Amino acid sequence: MKIDKRITELRQILKEKNIDAILISRPENRYYLSGFSGSAGYLFITYNSLVLATDFRYVEQVKGQAPAYTLFRISGSTDKWFPEIIDGLKIKKLGFESGDITFERYQNFLSAIDKAGIKLELTPLTDAVETIRMVKDTEEMACIEHAAEISDKSFKHIEEIIHAGMTELDVAWELEKSLREAGSQSIPFEIIVGSGPNAALPHAQPSGRVIQEGEPIVIDFGAKVEGYCSDVTRTLCIGKPDNTFNNIYRIVLEAQLNAITKIVDGTTGAEADKFARSIIEEAGYGEAFGHSLGHGIGLAAHEKPNLHRISGDILTENMAFTIEPGIYLAGWGGVRIEDTVMVKNGKISVISKSTK
Repeated sequence: MKIDKRITELRQILKEKNIDAILISRPENRYYLSGFSGSAGYLFITYNSLVLATDFRYVEQVKGQAPAYTLFRISGSTDKWFPEIIDGLKIKKLGFESGDITFERYQNFLSAIDKAGIKLELTPLTDAVETIRMVKDTEEMACIEHAAEISDKSFKHIEEIIHAGMTELDVAWELEKSLREAGSQSIPFEIIVGSGPNAALPHAQPSGRVIQEGEPIVIDFGAKVEGYCSDVTRTLCIGKPDNTFNNIYRIVLEAQLNAITKIVDGTTGAEADKFARSIIEEAGYGEAFGHSLGHGIGLAAHEKPNLHRISGDILTENMAFTIEPGIYLAGWGGVRIEDTVMVKNGKISVISKSTK
């Protein structure tokens, strides 16, 4: 992991915001900046120091995974350990991840500051690390590509065994087993399987509904490798699809391929969304495509950049994200087609290879 480069970029952000240090609490960001994969702990990053504060459970893990950091062992309440770190690092202005720290935790920090009688200004920061994470390095891209390969392998297995009479839960379980057996870590999000009318629910939860011939089956899933995710959706039909299925599928596929073809280095998230949305709107189904075109993919299943109607995020070289238009018709079902993609050599490279 290229931790030194990431910390240098973060310190530049701190300098621009005139902040002495930043408190990192979000698990993905903690891992990204230290290599520590434990489930609890904080990073304190100043211009000259790196401190990882965690409890007894992870002391040995920190030594192995985050050698660049000085270990601070947390013991007792926030009142006991938080002021000690602040005083030791001579911090006067501390940024924190406002999208992750709960109000209760924030109040605990304020209380600890007050009881210790120290002067510390807590400054909320939004997407400081997430902005750095948008552009992937070679190792990160390799992990995402590997995760996509696992997804492809598992989907092929589902194509071979799925049949009328299976339930949505049957399909979800077979897919999860296949993902893990193919080398995925814990799945990055709950698998979506929606058949028939349930396919009209973009985030349908697998149920005991029995899958029938001739109806849409939306399957949304992903794999995880070294913490990095893939995300793919395919819509199947067992037996002979009806005219509605063929028409809706054709529109969604055309919309997705139009976005894949037209997105280039420098395209905004809003422009990318329009490339697909315009096709669906022209076909008369604009109201049936109610979610964004896509989202960033990496250590989180959903991260920056954003691809939606008003997104100003710029899609640039070595960014990874999804392209996933859909049409959903209540009472009938829906179609969504999603690929994990990257910007490579100025244009879109489709990473997930499962048949469409």
